[in-house]
Amino acid sequence: MERGEFSQMLKQSIDELNNTQMQSDKALADMATGQVKDLHQAAIAIGKAETSMKLMLEVRNKAISAYKELLRTQI
Repeated sequence: MERGEFSQMLKQSIDELNNTQMQSDKALADMATGQVKDLHQAAIAIGKAETSMKLMLEVRNKAISAYKELLRTQI
């Protein structure tokens, strides 16, 4: 992996998560106002956002764990 590639991949993943969350928010707002066209698609968007958020939190937890392990390593 080249320098900067990981940070670029991480930024892209966060941007995709943000877009997914925005789609979920719109689906929820449409459901609340009765403007939802397809309830099934709205439910899928909400589920997708939830799964994406869980994955991103797990990646964050693993990164923090790895960082703490590096701090404990004696040189």
